[in-house]
Amino acid sequence: GSVMRFCHRGNWGHWARMIGGATVALLAAPGVVRPAAGQPPELVIEVMEATGADEAMAAARARIEQFDRMRLLGVMRLVGLDEAGPPIRVILAPARSELARSTPRWIGGFAVASAETLVLFPGRAPSYPHNSLDALLQHEVAHILIGRAAEGRYVPRWFNEGLAMAAERTWALEDTTRLAWEVVWGGRVPVAELDPLFEGDRRATARAYALSSAFVRDLLQTYGPASAGRILSHVARGRTFEAAFYAATGDPLSVAQDAFWMDQRLWERWIPWLTQPFTLWTTVTLLALYAIWIHRRKRAAQRRKWDEEEQAEAFTWNRPGEGPTVH
Repeated sequence: GSVMRFCHRGNWGHWARMIGGATVALLAAPGVVRPAAGQPPELVIEVMEATGADEAMAAARARIEQFDRMRLLGVMRLVGLDEAGPPIRVILAPARSELARSTPRWIGGFAVASAETLVLFPGRAPSYPHNSLDALLQHEVAHILIGRAAEGRYVPRWFNEGLAMAAERTWALEDTTRLAWEVVWGGRVPVAELDPLFEGDRRATARAYALSSAFVRDLLQTYGPASAGRILSHVARGRTFEAAFYAATGDPLSVAQDAFWMDQRLWERWIPWLTQPFTLWTTVTLLALYAIWIHRRKRAAQRRKWDEEEQAEAFTWNRPGEGPTVH
């Protein structure tokens, strides 16, 4: 997903104003109440009208309505919120809508934290870092909750996205593979240079997600799961992100960044060696020799079986006083 408040190109500003104005009206409407303390946020679902999209949008809406909102309590704990706040508006946009056409095809959804609104494109195939509509929904809701925990103050894009990915799902094999690839072939990237990558093409965006996710998860493991909420609470009190990070962890951001990249040196050392032509050909040769050995063992076992059967048959045929045995 992409958080719209970081985007300033094309029609995105127009859509942010449109969504924001409609959300204010929605939240001011009678009957809309804030969830009680300890309850997950309410989701108010709307579907954009588009020709030929009724059936698909109805199915997507039904899927969102079945989403277990109790999963969002874990997101609230991660970002340090005790109360969920007002309802979150979820807009489902068909592929033929103007909003979908003005949004890069690889983006499955985005959130407008200041407008308490998120937009999903259910017709788009899931792609990294999201593997389902439920995961995408939880990711974008996490952006809204991060904005609430910081009380609308600035949070770097890499931390926002990395924390939303941590809230969305557990670390998986695909994440490990992507991290190894980015570390080996892309090299070290300072966190200050990650945010511009999110505004690049699909390749740059995937790189930004992979590195941001890995760095934030490393921070959570190093300083504890509650560290993210502490950082956001300091941001909410008016501190810069760097000052908030130091107050919450006791370390400068630069120290945490250097420690993270030191941990990645294993990939830098071993993967280039593993992918060298000599190593690959050696591996292929060893696998081929192993296959030949297995094949010969099977053939030897088959020959022994045949020899035993021939001996048994010869004994049956030549028993004294009897003729051939008919089967």
